[in-house]
Parts: sequence; C-alpha cells; structure tokens
Amino acid sequence: MNIEEFYQLMRNTDAALVYLSTKECNVCKSLRPKIEGMIQGHFPRITFLYIDCDEEKELAAQLTVFAVPTILLFFDGRESIRKSRFLGVDELRQEIARIYDLMFS
Repeated sequence: MNIEEFYQLMRNTDAALVYLSTKECNVCKSLRPKIEGMIQGHFPRITFLYIDCDEEKELAAQLTVFAVPTILLFFDGRESIRKSRFLGVDELRQEIARIYDLMFS
C-alpha cells in the first residue's frame, strides 16, 4: 500500500484505527488483541487496520512512524489521535470515546 492508497482508504472510511507494529515486537503482540477487542466491543463504527512496519517500510516512514506500537486514529479522513510506544488501553478508550460520541451520537 502506498501513501496515496492509504489516505484514499482513510477518506472513504468514517473512522479508522491504524495499528502499526512489527512481528518482532512482544509488547505489540500482547497489546494488539486488547486494542482490537476494545474497538470491536465499544466502537463498532471504527474500522481496525493493522500495518506491519517491516513489510510497509515506506508507508510507515511517510506516516512518520519511528517507534512501535503506534496507533493512529482517523475520523473523516483526518488524523485525530496519535499514540506511540507506551500507551494505556483505558486512557485510549476515553480519548476515542470523546470523539466517537461527537461523531456518531
């Protein structure tokens, strides 16, 4: 996927959470199911997208992702939240909820 395809996808999706990591990242492996479950359970209108930074190096660089895990949240094609490295699931859920409720309630 190139950067144009990525932003086209973001523009065509009401809301998307992009989870960027690598297969070697142990923190990423344990965090991903928690984040994905949170999205499915609390925010059904958000699309979850996983990107492996080792496979999509150019895309990761163009998105200025230099540490994993990195989470990008897009609403209406615009980046609204960016979290990297150390993040709490509850804190992220609260941040998403504020924007999600405004967008979809």
